[in-house]
Amino acid sequence: MSPFTGSAPRTREWEHLRLTLDGAVATVTLARPDKLNALTFGAYADLRDLLAELSRTRSVRALVLAGAGRGFCSGGDVDEIIGATLGMATDALLDFNRMTGQVVRAVRECPFPVIAAVHGVAAGAGAVLALAADFRVADPSARFAFLFTKVGLSGGDMGAAYLLPRVVGLGHATRLLMLGEPVRAPEAERIGLLSQLTEEGQADAEATRLAHRLAAGPALGYAQTKALLTAELDMPLAAAIELDAATQALLMNSADYAEFHAAFTGKRPPAWQGR
Repeated sequence: MSPFTGSAPRTREWEHLRLTLDGAVATVTLARPDKLNALTFGAYADLRDLLAELSRTRSVRALVLAGAGRGFCSGGDVDEIIGATLGMATDALLDFNRMTGQVVRAVRECPFPVIAAVHGVAAGAGAVLALAADFRVADPSARFAFLFTKVGLSGGDMGAAYLLPRVVGLGHATRLLMLGEPVRAPEAERIGLLSQLTEEGQADAEATRLAHRLAAGPALGYAQTKALLTAELDMPLAAAIELDAATQALLMNSADYAEFHAAFTGKRPPAWQGR
């Protein structure tokens, strides 16, 4: 943990989540299987805070986001969240919606790849969490539904209107966010929403395999690639090329860049250090 972050010591005990660490791979499991992992106020806050804590350590190089039980995540808990928000003042509602957006930002801005392992339902906020991940690995049971208009809200919740067109294109995104209709795994793969479609029941295993592959790679290069993919979405080409040039100049001074050359000349696999 960096002495400059001012954060509390990291813990493995979270009320609404299950955290497991296997070497440089962290697995965060949404753990309300009796409620299809519906998100409560506390679950949103825990996920935001856990991702922030993991981002402050250099020991995690890849993260799998999974759901316990029959599905990935059914979205916000109807009883707790919708019922409670009906009685909230506008300033409190704004605080809540900003907090849910912070979860998505934490997924997008953490310095390691995030792989969503999806089986069963990924609806509402659950669909956006999967969308925010760098990779979406799903089995044939997966179905995605951006349900926000179904409850009378905007389809652009938690950054969905920003992220989804950039993944599947504006046409598909308009249909999915306006109508809120479910998209099953074969169609999700066809329109580019999935990174990998696995055999039945293999999403978690394949996501974990991918996470270990990424964790064994050049972590610093992956972190900067992720940062540039986000930063350059709205940049003019000239600005993007200049940012690429500055990033590469920094990475050319890294230990990993030197390690590649040493490994290449020594005819051996590189031992990536992540720095």
